[in-house]
Amino acid sequence: MIVDKIENISIYNNIPVAAVKFINSLNTNIQLGRYELENGIFANVEKYETKLIEKAKFEAHNDYVDIQILLQGNENIFITDKNILTVSAPYDKDRDICFYSDKFDSSMPIMLDSSNFVVIFPHEAHAPQVSINEIPEEVLKVVVKIPVKLFL
Repeated sequence: MIVDKIENISIYNNIPVAAVKFINSLNTNIQLGRYELENGIFANVEKYETKLIEKAKFEAHNDYVDIQILLQGNENIFITDKNILTVSAPYDKDRDICFYSDKFDSSMPIMLDSSNFVVIFPHEAHAPQVSINEIPEEVLKVVVKIPVKLFL
């Protein structure tokens, strides 16, 4: 996992240039939907309301590294080693996702806002979209998906 300020995204040499350029071009006027970049890199832009911690679930991906960025709003995201979790929905190769049933320690979230980003690797499970202080909030989020083979 990497957590840093968005203005530092360019210093991470293993993040492909196409992803960095896309991230640096982001603004709150971006249209919702999927953006195809290059070499299998894509981004999803979505708007949703954060959820209460009781409704959050850990998930993990095998084929992609996630870079998660909020353009508007705030949310908590929890990250842990997926190997210590209990699978609740087996890995779906077509969607590159697996879900877990474990609860988590609510004292250790990473707070995402419009100033930072988080990079999540395949060995890490994450529970995103969690409300700050139990108050649901509408957020505008970008998730850039980078094939693992490009990140090595």
